[in-house]
Amino acid sequence: MDDPIILETQNLRKEFGALVAVDNVDLRVQANTIHAIIGPNGAGKTTLFNLLSNAFEPTAGKVFFEGREITRLPTHRIIHIGIGRSFQITNLFPNLTAFENVRLAVQALGRDNFRFLRAASHFKRYEQRAWEMLDLVGLTERALMPARALPHGDQRKLELAIILAPDPKLILLDEPTAGMAAEQVPEMMALISKIRATGNKTIILVEHNMSVVMSISDRITVMHLGRVLAEGTPSEIAANPEVQSAYLGKLYGDLRGKEA
Repeated sequence: MDDPIILETQNLRKEFGALVAVDNVDLRVQANTIHAIIGPNGAGKTTLFNLLSNAFEPTAGKVFFEGREITRLPTHRIIHIGIGRSFQITNLFPNLTAFENVRLAVQALGRDNFRFLRAASHFKRYEQRAWEMLDLVGLTERALMPARALPHGDQRKLELAIILAPDPKLILLDEPTAGMAAEQVPEMMALISKIRATGNKTIILVEHNMSVVMSISDRITVMHLGRVLAEGTPSEIAANPEVQSAYLGKLYGDLRGKEA
């Protein structure tokens, strides 16, 4: 039996003056899958992401999470209902250690989020969760390094650990491999697949690296000029002539040639 739909949009629309960035988008994301959103620059991908995480308020339309409408839920409440999000630019406390960054993320959702003068022993459960997340993303040995001293690839891993700390059901990843060296990309792909393999995580990602998208996605939505151009499995998208004409073209033809 198929997993239920965890996230859905109905006629979602965002206008910036005369510009229609997202044009009546209907999206359905199945739970426990990796669902990629792709498209050329200006297709509306990032705007759609901002609507899904309530960073933007839609001009029209609705967003549902686990059947509950969350269209105008305050942004700070999104994480409390089980949605975590990354950004294209890492969002860290640069002078704090990797461990402290994750511990604060755990503590922020607990009852001690503003209680900094309690005995250290009171925070053991937060520390344990922080160590678990650092181990998951492979940063245990660098836990005591300041975030600013970490290589860019490790900073992306740290951001992922912070997102995972509150144990969200849905994770929105905006360009997770952006700025990474080529040799670091497979490691991030493996980490994303590992997180999905826990069995209770749904991942939506925007990504320009087509080898990443085609390798780890269960389903792909292609956007063009603010609208959904096509949706399907990686093989269906690769074989879609309309998609190739609008976006993939020779790029994915080269990828298929390498796989043959």
